[in-house]
Amino acid sequence: MTDSLDPDTAAAPPITPFERLAGEAGVRALVDRFYDLMDLEPVFAGIRALHPAILDGSRDKLHWFLCGWLGGPNHYVERFGHPMLRARHLPFAIGIAERDQWLACMMQAMAEQGVDPALAQRLAESFFGTADWMRNKGG
Repeated sequence: MTDSLDPDTAAAPPITPFERLAGEAGVRALVDRFYDLMDLEPVFAGIRALHPAILDGSRDKLHWFLCGWLGGPNHYVERFGHPMLRARHLPFAIGIAERDQWLACMMQAMAEQGVDPALAQRLAESFFGTADWMRNKGG
């Protein structure tokens, strides 16, 4: 009979995407690169225009949200409650172009931050589902 508390027989908990990204520091670096690209690259001008002139608050909120979403601490929920992503984004016109710019910006940020390609692909699929759900206009 095996004891499930025996460290030799107990299964190790799965490593979360949060841990694979090196925790809070890694998530912060990814978010910062995402917003730096949004500021720097003309191809992302459409989504940049939907944000405030100063991105500090947006950086913090995305960082806090992603920490929890990726399996780390729930900083966003602790500060603001349930994310209600769609409701919070309804004031902004989000169509296919904005969705695709957001995704391309995040994909570039993940590539530049050296996110493992298999993890980046899994995250991209999840990001796509969420970003597509945020659309509130045609085109």
